[in-house]
Amino acid sequence: GIAVVTFIRDQCTYNSCIYNLQRNFVSGNTELEIWIARETEVNALLHAGPGPGVARPEDIEGLTGLQVMQAMINGKIPYAAIAKTLNFTIVEVSPGLAIFQGQPLAEHLNPLGTIHGGWAAAMLDSALGCSVHTMMPPGRGYTTAELGVNYVKALTPKVQRVRAVGKVIH
Repeated sequence: GIAVVTFIRDQCTYNSCIYNLQRNFVSGNTELEIWIARETEVNALLHAGPGPGVARPEDIEGLTGLQVMQAMINGKIPYAAIAKTLNFTIVEVSPGLAIFQGQPLAEHLNPLGTIHGGWAAAMLDSALGCSVHTMMPPGRGYTTAELGVNYVKALTPKVQRVRAVGKVIH
């Protein structure tokens, strides 16, 4: 599904972001193997660093949003605890882009036996926020003012990986 998010900055519409939650239907597993290898590489950096938490102001002072995100993905500052709770990881950042990847697990099931929609929405929101954050100058922040998600098919724990790609488009 696609979620379109608009956020407000300085009392005017500033940017729109599109997120594409991509289910992995990869032939031959070549792409899946690449995804898992990148996830393993990033997780090693994250776990070698300070772990989940909140960066101290002095650790991010003077850094652009992109520099903050790069420091996090390289394990130099804490990563968001929600990623550990929900079993997803940021795997790539660049200007205007953030890619998250996760594996839905049995603990993310809703009462009907499919993955709770909040799991996907949380990963989409993370991709949204981080893609916007990569465009922020030093000392600026962001928050999601609205998030809309349309589901077209349920996720199950049988899905090996799910990706959320956040791109600043305006």
